[in-house]
Amino acid sequence: MGRIYYIMGKSATGKDTIYKELLKRRPDLNVVVPYTTRPVREGEKEGIEYFFKTAAELSYLKTTKKMIELRTYQTVFGPWDYFTMDDGQIDLKGDHTYLIIGTLESYEKMCFYFGKQALEPIYIEVPDGVRLRRALEREKLQKKPNYREVCRRYLADEEDFSDEKLARLNITRRFQNLELEQCLEEIGKAIK
Repeated sequence: MGRIYYIMGKSATGKDTIYKELLKRRPDLNVVVPYTTRPVREGEKEGIEYFFKTAAELSYLKTTKKMIELRTYQTVFGPWDYFTMDDGQIDLKGDHTYLIIGTLESYEKMCFYFGKQALEPIYIEVPDGVRLRRALEREKLQKKPNYREVCRRYLADEEDFSDEKLARLNITRRFQNLELEQCLEEIGKAIK
């Protein structure tokens, strides 16, 4: 049976960097590209970070009965949707191993869809001050930085990744990303 290793954590914990580095080091890991209605960020490419869809395209996709999970976030720009489709990217009948990046909410819905035994959580964390500094530095690189959205996401993550929610989903192991190489080594050992 296949296995899904699911990377998650609050914003600016280094999930994307860890995800990309693991894929470089482990070419045996399969990628699942999620979908979103949010605008493309600087440096992102269609079909790499996300499949970018319009609200109208999302409405149609909902009718196909292939939606695994869907989340809508009220941002300062209006609602942004993030979702995963049963579009043939995941085949757990074989021995395929997948690496996915997402939120606690999407992890829970994936567990419901595929069964908890198919997923292994990889929860990344850093101290709040480090996380806020990283988020501000990342936003500063955007053509039009939006610090209101950074603050909204920072505060929303406190609720979205609360200790109570982590405990309810039996996520007990946490990977500290203060030293990237050490964190990658620990995660590498966790991925069988």
